[in-house]
Amino acid sequence: MKVLLLEGVKGLGQAGDVVEVKAGYARNFLFRRNLAVEVTKDNMNVVEMKRAAREKSQEEELAQAREVAESLDGQHFTYTTRAGAAGRLYGTVTNQNIADLLAEAGHKVDKREVTVSEPIKTVGSHQVTIRLHPEVSVTFTIDVKADL
Repeated sequence: MKVLLLEGVKGLGQAGDVVEVKAGYARNFLFRRNLAVEVTKDNMNVVEMKRAAREKSQEEELAQAREVAESLDGQHFTYTTRAGAAGRLYGTVTNQNIADLLAEAGHKVDKREVTVSEPIKTVGSHQVTIRLHPEVSVTFTIDVKADL
């Protein structure tokens, strides 16, 4: 029996694939768990429309990520926090602090997208990388200054 997979099934295929399976496996496992449907013209059209919509949304996300990366590329941001006499911070500048700093500047970034090569524990300039999309990442400089 030929079925159209709605979701990826381990050892069988990915969503949108047409595969040949035994009728009992299709009826008792795949259909009951809404993992697959029978191959018909209507079902093929529905899956094709979903795939096209998913591709369009992915393209829009990529375009939006590129716009944000273009606006952030090479910029310098200043973060002020408490520090000791030797320039050592009383804490660490966290990913959440960086995300909040960018939010104040008008760039919505999730803290999980922020990557710092080493923890920021001293006053000075530090490189920060943000991965906005699997294909788009941007690096900028954050200047940490002591609060007087």
